[in-house]
Amino acid sequence: MNTTKDIRKIFIIMFAILGIATVFSVARSTAFAQNTNEEQASLRTIRTAKIANSEGIKNIDVPTFLVNVWHNTGIYQVIHTPTAAEIAEAKALEAARAAKASVNPFADVRVPAWYNIVMIAIGFLIIYLGAAHGFEPLLLIPIGFGTVFANILGAGMIDAPHGMLHIIYSAGVGNEFFPMLIFMGIGAMTDFGPLIANPKTALLGGAAQLGVFITLLGVALFNLLPGVDYNMLQACAIAIIGGADGPTSIYVSGKLAPGMMAVIAVAAYSYMALVPMIQPPLMKLLTTKKERLIKMPQLRPVSRTEKVLFPILLLILTILLLPPAAPLIGMLAFGNFVKEVGVVERLSKTIQNELMNIVSILLSLGVGAQMTPEKIMNPSSLGIIALGLVAFAFATVGGLLMAKLMNVFLPKDKKINPLIGSAGVSAVPMAARVTNKVGLEYDPTNFLLMNAMGPNVSGVIGTAIAAGVFIATYG
Repeated sequence: MNTTKDIRKIFIIMFAILGIATVFSVARSTAFAQNTNEEQASLRTIRTAKIANSEGIKNIDVPTFLVNVWHNTGIYQVIHTPTAAEIAEAKALEAARAAKASVNPFADVRVPAWYNIVMIAIGFLIIYLGAAHGFEPLLLIPIGFGTVFANILGAGMIDAPHGMLHIIYSAGVGNEFFPMLIFMGIGAMTDFGPLIANPKTALLGGAAQLGVFITLLGVALFNLLPGVDYNMLQACAIAIIGGADGPTSIYVSGKLAPGMMAVIAVAAYSYMALVPMIQPPLMKLLTTKKERLIKMPQLRPVSRTEKVLFPILLLILTILLLPPAAPLIGMLAFGNFVKEVGVVERLSKTIQNELMNIVSILLSLGVGAQMTPEKIMNPSSLGIIALGLVAFAFATVGGLLMAKLMNVFLPKDKKINPLIGSAGVSAVPMAARVTNKVGLEYDPTNFLLMNAMGPNVSGVIGTAIAAGVFIATYG
């Protein structure tokens, strides 16, 4: 059995089911949109056409963006005393955000009952991918079951206020609670030693965020398609998929685009699982055989003091420069500090195992509960899947090209193998393992795993920073 071909067939079937249902959905809604006088997006009207649900979202140019980022730094907030007018404006904005968040855009949407059957079939396909092919099984299996449970007609598992899935979603998925706990667990399972030993690899994790920002441009082009309307908040949430970081994708979508959380989460975790299929062709396309054969020296030993101080310094820098990213990076630093300090081993093991497993189950069930037909079966949802692939591909390309650029300036005996640039995405440690595997294909003695872990863990930090920038700008 050819596993790769089987997986491709499964995804083709899933997309075909979604596509057919989406065609029906668009056809049903078109009859009610024929007489609208609103300007439709096209290449000619892309600057003036109205995007649905974009009311109240400011157009931000580069100077305004830089001012917003500065105003959100911890340094500015320490030296600046807000005036009464600024406090009143902040309260008004917060009230407006709360009011907008409380509105369910799908509350009045009605779909045929057979759409739920289609979603149940998709739920079982997700379960199959996790169980039979090992695609992030700890996450996709409960997401799949959550999808099935949410679409059982008459079961009421997603009904407020007593439905089980509704309770789970309200308790920790629809806010930042569960993603924060997941980040704490990631911190407790992460070794920042390779990054500390070779800090220049942090540039590769930063360059991999290229996919996040390139996707923002792609979203504008997708708005030219009929039935697709992404506002800037939704664009930011979709773009984070490029970081290949499921918890961050859920966190940002919960803040900026709650209605799209389910499909964004499934896309993010699916592409994380597809790292071994997506990255190797790009790695081989953008590197030469000579580059792939570059051997890197073993990393220097990292002292316990360095490992203990690293999360503290990381948190202090975040507090000073980008407080909106502090929830994610702060919990990452906390989990890592508990692991490295060595005096609370019981807490470290609990965070890494029991707590992480429980929260993963609840988070995944809650995400699956949002996989209902009115949210999924529309052109915008299919666009998210396509844009997520674009984001992930450009993230891989960004890391590879940065590695090649760094080699232009590095001495001959200190050049890095460009393959490790692809590990700059946040899929820890899968992306590093893929890098090592590709390197071994060309030289069985060239072990790149530890060198690839540096950009890999820096990618986690980079994606959290990108999320903080988006939230600081639009959140």
